Amino acid sequence: MAAASAVSVLLVAAERNRWHRLPSLLLPPRTWVWRQRTMKYTTATGRNITKVLIANRGEIACRVMRTAKKLGVQTVAVYSEADRNSMHVDMADEAYSIGPAPSQQSYLSMEKIIQVAKTSAAQAIHPGCGFLSENMEFAELCKQEGIIFIGPPPSAIRDMGIKSTSKSIMAAAGVPVVEGYHGEDQSDQCLKEHARRIGYPVMIKAVRGGGGKGMRIVRSEQEFQEQLESARREAKKSFNDDAMLIEKFVDTPRHVEVQVFGDHHGNAVYLFERDCSVQRRHQKIIEEAPAPGIKSEVRKKLGEAAVRAAKAVNYVGAGTVEFIMDSKHNFCFMEMNTRLQVEHPVTEMITGTDLVEWQLRIAAGEKIPLSQEEITLQGHAFEARIYAEDPSNNFMPVAGPLVHLSTPRADPSTRIETGVRQGDEVSVHYDPMIAKLVVWAADRQAALTKLRYSLRQYNIVGLHTNIDFLLNLSGHPEFEAGNVHTDFIPQHHKQLLLSRKAAAKESLCQAALGLILKEKAMTDTFTLQAHDQFSPFSSSSGRRLNISYTRNMTLKDDVAIAVTYNHDGSYSMQIEDKTFQVLGNLYSEGDCTYLKCSVNGVASKAKLIILENTIYLFSKVFVKAGDKVKAGDSLMVMIAMKMEHTIKSPKDGTVKKVFYREGAQANRHTPLVEFEEEESDKRESE
Repeated sequence: MAAASAVSVLLVAAERNRWHRLPSLLLPPRTWVWRQRTMKYTTATGRNITKVLIANRGEIACRVMRTAKKLGVQTVAVYSEADRNSMHVDMADEAYSIGPAPSQQSYLSMEKIIQVAKTSAAQAIHPGCGFLSENMEFAELCKQEGIIFIGPPPSAIRDMGIKSTSKSIMAAAGVPVVEGYHGEDQSDQCLKEHARRIGYPVMIKAVRGGGGKGMRIVRSEQEFQEQLESARREAKKSFNDDAMLIEKFVDTPRHVEVQVFGDHHGNAVYLFERDCSVQRRHQKIIEEAPAPGIKSEVRKKLGEAAVRAAKAVNYVGAGTVEFIMDSKHNFCFMEMNTRLQVEHPVTEMITGTDLVEWQLRIAAGEKIPLSQEEITLQGHAFEARIYAEDPSNNFMPVAGPLVHLSTPRADPSTRIETGVRQGDEVSVHYDPMIAKLVVWAADRQAALTKLRYSLRQYNIVGLHTNIDFLLNLSGHPEFEAGNVHTDFIPQHHKQLLLSRKAAAKESLCQAALGLILKEKAMTDTFTLQAHDQFSPFSSSSGRRLNISYTRNMTLKDDVAIAVTYNHDGSYSMQIEDKTFQVLGNLYSEGDCTYLKCSVNGVASKAKLIILENTIYLFSKVFVKAGDKVKAGDSLMVMIAMKMEHTIKSPKDGTVKKVFYREGAQANRHTPLVEFEEEESDKRESE
C-alpha cells in the first residue's frame, strides 16, 4: 500500500486489536457502532500523519496522547519550566522545553511551537483546548509551514471566534441568535449606550472569549464601567485581545450545546447534545449527555441547527455549537467553539466513539466515519470537573501539592481524565482543574448514582478541592430531577455549601486510634532496629501491673480525649460525658494506609493521612494607605489560575495599611488591607 495510506492502516489495525481486549461490559448496539466504523473508509486521501505534536498541557494533552498511542502515532510534547516533570511530558515519545511558566512565553508562543514541530519532524499539531486551539493566526501559520492543524480551517476559526461575525453568519443561515451589539466601535460610551438600549441585565463578553474568561454580568448602569474594565483586562491576559460585545442576559436559562463534526468532503454530522448549565464563575462544573428532559423532536431540531451552523462556515473537524435554551425549550445560538471541548467525553460515552480519533482521521483526509443515521444515542453520561478550589471562598482557585491522590477504579463506564499524579503541584500559572470524572450508565438515575459513588472514592489531600461540593450538588433534589439552569448554584447556594459540622465523637475516636496505632507502628520499627526487647522504648501497649494506663490526648479545637489502654488490646475513650469502646488496626493497600476499627461495635474502614497545606494567590492592588473608600469599592484584584476575583471594601473608611504590593503572593487567611479605626467604632468598643 502507498505511504500516503499508512496512517489509515495503523488506525484500523490498532482499533480492531483494542476491541479484542475490551471486556463485554458495553451493550451490543454500542459495540455495533464501533464495528461499523472499523469497516469503513480504510484509505486516506493523500495525507500522512505518523507523528503529532500536542500544543497543550495537562489532562487534554494526556487525553490526545492516549488515542495517538492507540493508533500507533508518535507523540511530541511541549512544556514550560513549571511543567518539566509533568505527566504529559512523561507520556510523550519526545518532549521539548518552550520557555518560562507564564503561558504568554511558552504555551502561547506560536513561533516556538512551530519550531518544535519542524525540529521533531511532526506532520501535524493538535492544539488541545484552550491556549492556541481557537487562534486563527496559529492555524494560518501551520498552513503556511506545511503542518497539518488538527482543527477547522483558519476562516472558520475567524468567523466563529469573532462573536460579532458569528452572529451575523448564524442569522443568515437561519439559526436564531441572541439580541446584542457586536460592532467595531469599542469606545466605553458606545458600549454603554448599547447596554442601555438592550436593557439591563446585560452580558459583557470578550469577542475572542471562551471558558468564562473576559465575561461579566452587569445588572445596572452604575457597575458597567468597572465590569467592562475588568473584563478587558482578563481578555487581554487570556487572548491578547480586549475587544468586547454586549448581549442581553437571560435569567436562569439552560446552556445546551451540540457536538458537530465536519470533513474535507463537505459532510457534517451532529453527535447529540450536552447540558452544561450548572456553572460557577461562568465556567462549567458538571456536564451531562444527553440533556435531561429534552424530547426527541427538540433534540433533532437542535442537531440540525448545529449542522447548519457548521456548514455555513465550511467547518472541518470537531466543533461545538452552544445554545441558550428557555424553560419551554426554545433555543438561540450563543457561540461556536471551534475546538474539542473539555466535556467531549460524555458525548463519547453515549455514542461509543473516540472523538480524538475522528479528529486524526479527518485531519488525514478521511470522511466522517459514520453517517448521521449510524450515530446512535445510548444511555446517559456525567462529567464532574474536579478543581483545586475553595467553594466556601467563592470558588477561589488554589495552588499547592497533591500530597495524596487516589481515584476510583477506571473501567469502560468510568473514566478518569487527568494530567496529574500524586506528588505533583497544581500550579498558580494554569487552570486549576485536577481531573474530569466521567461515568456512564443505562439511564440518568443510574449514572447519577454511579457518579456519587465514584466521587466518594476520589480522595485528595494537600489542598482544597470541590469534591464535597460536587457530592452536595449531584445529590440535590432539583439536580436529581433534572431541573438545571445557569443560576442553579446561586439559587441553591445555602444547601450546596453546608456549614462544616463539628466532627462526630465516633470520628474523634477513630482519629485518636489512628494516632495511637501510628505511634505503635513506629515503636515496633524501633524495636526491630534496636534489637533490645527490654528497652523502655520498645513498649507501646500501655501495660501496667494491676491497673490500666490512662493517657489524655488533645485534638484540634481543644477536644480532650481520655484514652484507657485495656489489657485485651482495646481502648476505652472518654469524650466529655460519653465513653466509647474502641479497637482496630492499621494496614496498607497500595500506597495508602487504612484504619480498620470498631467503635462501640460499629465497624468501619478509613484512609489515614496526616498533613498540612498552604495556598498562594497573586494580587493586584487598587488602594494605598490614606485612601478613603466606600462600602463596595474595589480594593484589589486577586488573580489565580488566570481568573480575576475583585476584593471589595466591606464598609466606608480610610485605608491604614495595604499588606501586599502588586505582584506579591498572599497567604491564605492573612489580612490584605487594614482600615483606620473610626470614632464610632471606638465609642462602641468603650
